Amino acid sequence: MRVLIIKTSSLGDVVHTLPALSDAQKAIPDIEFDWVVEEAFAAIPAWHSAVNEVIPVALRRWRKALFASATRRQWRTFKQRLQAKQYDLVIDAQGLLKSAWLTAKAHGPSHGYDRQSAREGLVASTYQVSHRVAREQHAIDRVRSLFAAALGYPLPAGRPDYGIARDSANIDETQLVFLHGTTWPSKHWPEEYWRRLATIAAGAGYRIVLPSGNAEERERAQRLADNNEMIQAAATMDLEGMAELLASSAGAVAVDTGLGHLAAALALPTVSLYGSTDPSLTGTRGQYQAQLAAEFECAPCLQRQCRYNKPAAVSPACYQSLQPQQVWDKLQQLVQEKEGNK
Repeated sequence: MRVLIIKTSSLGDVVHTLPALSDAQKAIPDIEFDWVVEEAFAAIPAWHSAVNEVIPVALRRWRKALFASATRRQWRTFKQRLQAKQYDLVIDAQGLLKSAWLTAKAHGPSHGYDRQSAREGLVASTYQVSHRVAREQHAIDRVRSLFAAALGYPLPAGRPDYGIARDSANIDETQLVFLHGTTWPSKHWPEEYWRRLATIAAGAGYRIVLPSGNAEERERAQRLADNNEMIQAAATMDLEGMAELLASSAGAVAVDTGLGHLAAALALPTVSLYGSTDPSLTGTRGQYQAQLAAEFECAPCLQRQCRYNKPAAVSPACYQSLQPQQVWDKLQQLVQEKEGNK
């Protein structure tokens, strides 16, 4: 059985789709997936054994130069790859207008969320078959439910299986990764807290690696690494490099970021921190994972910017309820739990 998945972005959303592939692979042993995904995340689907072909798309980049000859040429090449096969099923696992548009161009019966379930309800009318999937559940559960309904097998229970286990022979038990970069300003844990957590970790004999994806993150990493030989501000790396770094580490601390979901998929002991966002809907899921949510009068606000206007110890204000020692204690608990299971 040959199925095409349309799930283009973002990093976390792409990772959230992997357990649905594992479910389908167990239910339908001969199933094979192709996957349309944004070029920046094309490495991820290829890590799953059920994926035959990854078809990168560059909608984000093409939007910046819609009428350029290079864009038109690249679109034609992409469209030829998209339409080169007849699929038994095409599943839009994103539920947006852009993903529905791509779904309609593929060859095969189209499935997606119904009007009440999709993030952009208008897309439901474009599918040949639409499915009701409750919105008041975690994103991973929504995709697993959609695949089960579209492919006709009972929804499995239990912890999600991401299907991308890495070699654990080269784990550095003294290395931690702090995933400090994220998009919304309201998701950023205060820099002062990162510094205090790094001091605690270094005092316990750990080395800390601080990855960066842009200039702002590199500057923050360098500030945190200054005058502390136990902290390394790492060079920018691709997703393959990030996966290797995470898989070879003892644990991680993350804000609400796609790389936190990658750490969860790799079963790396990880404490993820949530202030403005709600972990019950989009938090990390998997083995050796903990989600610490701010307990504050306006959390989760679901706002990009912190709008709290009263005196507060830090900004965003909600994070004053998530102290470094609390985070450290939880991380140590997870690391010890994994050690005990070896």
